[in-house]
Amino acid sequence: MPAPSPQYTQSGFESLTVPTHLGTMAYQVSKPTDASATRETLVFLHGFGGGSSSYEFSRVYPHFAPRYRVVAADLIGWGLSAHPDRSYQVADYTETITEFLTQVCPEPPIVVASSLTAGLVCRLAVVAPERFRKLLLITPTGLSDFGTDLSAPPITFLAGLPFVDNFIYERFAADRGAIRQFLEQRLFARPERVSEDIVDGYWWSANQPNAERAALSFLRGALSFDLAEFIPNLRTPAHFIWGAQAGFNTLETGRKLVLLNPQLELHVIEDCGLVPQLEKPEQTRALLAKLLE
Repeated sequence: MPAPSPQYTQSGFESLTVPTHLGTMAYQVSKPTDASATRETLVFLHGFGGGSSSYEFSRVYPHFAPRYRVVAADLIGWGLSAHPDRSYQVADYTETITEFLTQVCPEPPIVVASSLTAGLVCRLAVVAPERFRKLLLITPTGLSDFGTDLSAPPITFLAGLPFVDNFIYERFAADRGAIRQFLEQRLFARPERVSEDIVDGYWWSANQPNAERAALSFLRGALSFDLAEFIPNLRTPAHFIWGAQAGFNTLETGRKLVLLNPQLELHVIEDCGLVPQLEKPEQTRALLAKLLE
């Protein structure tokens, strides 16, 4: 298996693991300094999709190490974390994220999360608001928000067929050309911003042993829920961040979600798709810094 992208492990960070009931979770954490004991913990949690990992935030999280104890995790089934051979359910992620935060964060952290993971963090905060200090959520979704299925029906159907599912994964999620096409057409507003190192980062994670199990559960819709049902009960201070040209999880959905809770604020990054942390990292860093202040 090829080594991770050079940007995967950042200078000034160390790689650690913690146990969960589904296996170990790997994470990057900023190295301790004399001021570490007084710094808040800032946790970055990547989204879902073929090849996802903490690499997704690699152009953002190092920026905050001087002021925070920064943690960037790989969820179970992704990146360097354990890849159990199972059909994943929503509870697998809500439980392992809870286990991870309990072990890694001495106090309620500030969490920056993306996509479906951001939606899962919303669910957790509704159930246990005392676990979080603040949420900064990038294009959060449950994939079935307001009763709309955001999955691609033909792929969803085929991903549920034995023997066909692995072919679907290899063809549409693990293949280097398919990864580039997915990034250019689904995640980025401008395809010319998809660099080779970004493709490398996704390709490496997508080709880990058993990487298809989590991705296929995602494609089958086994992890989908209606985020709109949870938003009215969210009491943790939270900000939503949206790329103006976000694809299937559109800015209009973000506007509808924040209307459900008067405490929420929506911030838009112009000329950007679903992953501003990769497409416009400078603007994303600046916005996060402003919201953290």
